[in-house]
Amino acid sequence: LSILLSLLVPAHPTRSPDCGGILTPSGLSYFAEVSKPYAESILQQEFLTPTAPDLFPYSPKPSGRNQIDSVKVAELSLSLILYSGLRLSIDVDLGVTPTPSTTKVMRLSILADLHIDMSPEGNLELVTSSCKPTVEELQSTEEMERSIPHSSSSSDMDKEINVDKICSEVSKLLFLPDQQLMSLTKPFPVTPSCQLQYRPLAAPLFSEQGITVSLQTTFQVAGIAIPPPVSPVPFSMPKPASSSLSHLTLAFSEHFFTSLFFALEIAGDFNMTIPTPLTTATVAQNITQVGSLFQEDLPVMLQVVFRSSPRAELEEGKAVLKLFLTIHIWAGSPPFQSFLTVHVDMPAELLFSVVDTKMMISAAATEEYELSLAASDVGAVPAALLEELFLPTIRKEVPAQVNAVLSDGVFLPHVSNFTYTDVKVVVHKDYVLVPCNFQLKETTAG
Repeated sequence: LSILLSLLVPAHPTRSPDCGGILTPSGLSYFAEVSKPYAESILQQEFLTPTAPDLFPYSPKPSGRNQIDSVKVAELSLSLILYSGLRLSIDVDLGVTPTPSTTKVMRLSILADLHIDMSPEGNLELVTSSCKPTVEELQSTEEMERSIPHSSSSSDMDKEINVDKICSEVSKLLFLPDQQLMSLTKPFPVTPSCQLQYRPLAAPLFSEQGITVSLQTTFQVAGIAIPPPVSPVPFSMPKPASSSLSHLTLAFSEHFFTSLFFALEIAGDFNMTIPTPLTTATVAQNITQVGSLFQEDLPVMLQVVFRSSPRAELEEGKAVLKLFLTIHIWAGSPPFQSFLTVHVDMPAELLFSVVDTKMMISAAATEEYELSLAASDVGAVPAALLEELFLPTIRKEVPAQVNAVLSDGVFLPHVSNFTYTDVKVVVHKDYVLVPCNFQLKETTAG
C-alpha cells in the first residue's frame, strides 16, 4: 500500500482551497464575551497571587506602597479593522490600597490592534500590531464625591504594574491563544486508516462580512498524503446572507466530498464482503448451471469493489454520491469460487447533520441503478433475473456498509474547547454551507 501511495503523490501538490469559513462580527462578539471572565481570571492570578506562575513572565507584580486588592474586567470588546485585523479594547478596574486608610480604584485601559499571520509551518498566529495602555484614577476614599476619571496620579501605578510589559502579552487575555489556533490545523481521524488535515493557504482576510479563512484539505492514508482524484475547481467562500446572525459559516466544495470518498476508497475502507439470504441451491432454481457447478448447498456471498472512484455531486437542495461497483458473486468460504460478476452503478443520496464538531454523513439508496453482467461461469443470465436475485441485497447493504465506515463522523475545522450549536446544513449547487454558533465547553468555561 505504501508503494502504491507513493506513486500517487504528485511532485508538486496543487494549492487550491476546497473549504473555508467566515467568522462573523457576531462570532467576534461571542469570543469577546467568553474572553472577559477568562481575562479577569488571568489578571487576578497575575496581580493577586504572588506565588502563582507568571502568565505575563516579564510583568513584575506590584509591590511597595500600591497594593492591588481586587481586579475586575469592566469591559472587553473585539471589533474588525477592515482589510487589516482586529481591535481589542480592555478596561480593567484595579482596587488599590496606597495606605492602610486609603483605597483607590484605578482604571487600566488597553487598546490593541491585532492581526493573524501564517507561520512558516502553516499555522495561524495571533500577533499584536500596536498597543496603547493607560492608567487613570477613577475614585478614592478621600474623594468619594469625584467620579470623573483623571490621570494625575497614574504615573506611579504605570511604574508599579508595568503596563507596557503586560501589553506585550495582551493576546493571551483572549480565549483564543495560538495553541488553540494551531489546533485548527492538526490531523483529525476519519477512520483508523484515514486522516484529514485542514491547512490555511494564506493569512485570513478581514472584511465587513468578518474574517475569512480559505482552507485546503489534505487526506492521508497510512500516514501518506494522497493527491485529489481530479483537479480541483477554484473555490472561494460564498458570502453569508446579510441577515445571518450565526457566529460562523463553514463551506465545503463538491471537490472536498469527492476527495473524502476517494481517500476512504484508497484506504480500503469500502472493501465489502456482503452475505446474502441465498444459497447455491436457491440460485440454481433460477440459474440451473449453478447446481452443476456446486455439488453441495453453499451460502452465496457478494464481494464488492469500486470499479472507479466514487464521485460526489451537489445540486440545489440535494447531495448525491455516485458509486461505480464491480460485484463478484461467489459461494463457500475463501478461497472463494466466483461464478458471476456484475457491474452496478448506483447513486446514493447523502444526508448531513452536525454533532459537536463533526459532520455526520449518511447514504440512502435511491431507485436509480444500472446493472449489467460482466462475466459468467454459468452461461448468459438476463439482467432482469440478476436484479431480482441480487439487487435487493445490494441496495440495502452497500449504503449500510458505507454508513458504517462514516459512523464516527468527519471533523469540521474547529478550535479546541469550543463546540458548534444551532447548526444548519444547506446544500447548494457545488458546495455545502454550514452556518452555526460557538459554544464554549463547560469544562473550560470561566
